[in-house]
Amino acid sequence: MNALPYGSRRPSGLARGSASPFVDFDRRSWSQLASSTRVPLSAEELDQLRSFGDFVDLDEVREVYLPLSRLLNLHVEEGGRLYRAYRRFLGAGGARTPFVIGVAGSVAVGKSTTARLLRLLLARSPEHPDVQLVTTDGFLYPTAELQARGLMERKGFPESYDRRKLLRFVSEIKGGRPEVTAPVYSHLTYDIVPDEQLVVRSPDILIIEGLNVLQPAVAGALTVSDFIDFSVYVDAATADVRRWYVERFLRLRSTAFRDPQSFFRRYAELDHDAAVARAETIWASINEPNLVENILPTRSRASLVLTKGPNHDVTRVRLRKL
Repeated sequence: MNALPYGSRRPSGLARGSASPFVDFDRRSWSQLASSTRVPLSAEELDQLRSFGDFVDLDEVREVYLPLSRLLNLHVEEGGRLYRAYRRFLGAGGARTPFVIGVAGSVAVGKSTTARLLRLLLARSPEHPDVQLVTTDGFLYPTAELQARGLMERKGFPESYDRRKLLRFVSEIKGGRPEVTAPVYSHLTYDIVPDEQLVVRSPDILIIEGLNVLQPAVAGALTVSDFIDFSVYVDAATADVRRWYVERFLRLRSTAFRDPQSFFRRYAELDHDAAVARAETIWASINEPNLVENILPTRSRASLVLTKGPNHDVTRVRLRKL
C-alpha cells in the first residue's frame, strides 16, 4: 500500500516512525482498499445524482468512493459497539443516535455530488438502510432577511446562516429526538421555500453537506462540527475551482437560468464574454474570499480530504490517523 504523511512530494511508501497525524494515499493505493467490491449503482443512477458540471464516473466511484464508503461503514459499526459498551457501563437503555457525517468544501468543487453518492452507497449496505442527507443551504437566512441585514453580497459566508437554528437542528439529532425538521432551500429561486420542511426521522446515518460545517466554535460555544462523527473535505486548487465555477455558470446560462422563476434569469441572455466577466466578478467578490477566509482554513479539521486534480478527478486522499 503506497501511503505517506501528508505534505510529502511522492506518494510511494509510508516512512517508518513518521510523526504525522495523517496518511496520504495516491489514487491507485486508495482504490486497492475496495478492489473486490462490486459497484452498487448503474451509470444511469450516477447521472441522476451527479451535480451539474461534475464529471465523476463509475471508475471513480469504484476507485475512490467505494473505499470511502467501506471506511465509513467501519466507523459506524465500531461506533455501534462503543454505544453498546457505554450502555452496559451506565446501565442505561435508549436507542443509538444517528451517526453524523459532514461534507465540506468550496462552491463548485463537487461536494454535493460527494454527499449524494455517499448517501446512496451507504444506504445500499445491508447494515444501514436509512441514510438521510441535509444541506446547510436550508439554514441560510431568507432573501428578505439577508437584504435587511445587508448580507446579500455575503451569501454563503458564516454570518449569512441562522447558526442557532442549524446548531439546534444538529443538537436535536444527536440528542436522539425522534423527529427533527429542517428548512428547504431552492437553488432556482435562490431563497428558502416558504412553508416547506424536510423531516428527519431517526436515521441510521445523517449526512450534512455545506460550505461551513467544519467551522470551529467561537468563544467556547458549541458548534455544528462538535456533533459530527466523521468529516470529509472536498479539496482542489483555487484556480481550478474558479475555472469550474465559470464553466458551470456558462452552462447554466442556457439551462436553469432560462427558467422564468430563476433568480438568475437576467443572466440567461448574456453573450459569452459578458457571462464570463460576470461569473468571474461573482467568484472574485464573494466565493473566493469566502473560500480563503472561512472554508479552506477548516480543511485541516476534516477526518478525510479528497483532493481533486484539474480534470475534476480525485487524485489523492488524506486520512487522519486514529
